[in-house]
Amino acid sequence: MVIFLFWLLPLLIFLVMGETGVGISPFVVALVLLLLFFLADAFLGRGRRANQRLERAEPQASLSDEQLRTLAQELQPILATKGWKAIGDVAQFDGVLRLNPPEALQHINQTIAPARLQGFLTEGEHGHARVTLVPVDRVSLPAKAPNWGVHVILFLLTFVTTTWAGALHQGVNLLDQPSRFAAGLPYSVGLLLILGGHEFGHYFAARRHRIQVTPPYFIPAPFALGTFGAFINLRGRVPDRRALFDVAVAGPLAGLVFAIPALLVGLRHSRVIVEQAGSVWTQAGVEIGSSFLMAILSKWALGPAAAEGHALLLHPLAFAGWLGLLLTALNLLPIGQLDGGHLAHALFGSRQSHTISVVALFALFALALFVWPGLMMWAFIVYFLAGTRDAPAANDLTPLDPFREVVGCFAFALLALILVPVPPGLYGTFGLHSPYV
Repeated sequence: MVIFLFWLLPLLIFLVMGETGVGISPFVVALVLLLLFFLADAFLGRGRRANQRLERAEPQASLSDEQLRTLAQELQPILATKGWKAIGDVAQFDGVLRLNPPEALQHINQTIAPARLQGFLTEGEHGHARVTLVPVDRVSLPAKAPNWGVHVILFLLTFVTTTWAGALHQGVNLLDQPSRFAAGLPYSVGLLLILGGHEFGHYFAARRHRIQVTPPYFIPAPFALGTFGAFINLRGRVPDRRALFDVAVAGPLAGLVFAIPALLVGLRHSRVIVEQAGSVWTQAGVEIGSSFLMAILSKWALGPAAAEGHALLLHPLAFAGWLGLLLTALNLLPIGQLDGGHLAHALFGSRQSHTISVVALFALFALALFVWPGLMMWAFIVYFLAGTRDAPAANDLTPLDPFREVVGCFAFALLALILVPVPPGLYGTFGLHSPYV
């Protein structure tokens, strides 16, 4: 709610100013968003501090040294303990595992089951394994049947708002001309297939690993793109890094299954902007060489026409596909709770992935400040919603198998193909019209 209060009104103002022809400096937009960032962070910080004071005011039962020693003795056949500590009613033991991680976790949970505890394996200090014992009622959520009515209503509302937005992009206001709703369908159907494919990819991968998960929630928006996207909610603990990887990678790959065909089909109905000698290109469009993947798909779909101009006026279906590529790339950024953050965690472990996440977040802000101010809003949203850490799996030590490592490298290669523009010297290699000569 705080994010909406601080962000929705200014974004609406910028949108109205743009529609009325009022010029907006990208530098001013960046400064305003930066100010909003600090205001929201300060507001949220006060809330966090208030919650901390409340938690300190409520007494919590803490495990005694005797209880910790007893638990350490019970774990000795499984863990050569080097040290332990208690955080309230949560116990942590660092040491060397005597069994491989899956067997160790199974034996730990069998050992501590009478005490109503659940074990987790994560990376400890100095290369040791860490066993964390948590009360069962703190980590287990009761099974809850999905309210399909809510999901269907949100989907239908999002279909309406995206259809309205798609028609408006074609110059048709459905409030005045409701009979022309078909003008918004290519964009609406294409975008919802991409978003739905992405989220259902996560959903079915989670169900395959027996993780509690909700069906997708589609979020309608009565302006701009017609939607704030979609999301699912994982209600259960991820069992291991392999499951974490499968759930994370399934969404982007499933989304691309719809995004790439939508873009290819839409490109065949898009128009290449041909510049006349001495003319200045002023129309809104997308650069063919804005990314390697865009260049490859454009050349495939347009053939020789791709050499006639370097920009495209996208058909609504192509715009939905292009937007799907962009959203996939943003999700694949190796930051915190994003899909790419989960992939980095599964590939490299929690400590290394946290370092990667911090570096990637700083890089995103740097790109927004010095390359493309339009990224600034996304950088703030990523900071607030994704952070730089994600929750560890129950078994966070078992590495991925070689096949998953290859798929993970492929996913990050896709990220580079979507984000990295074609260098000027390679336009001729791709058979594209070069704007630099």
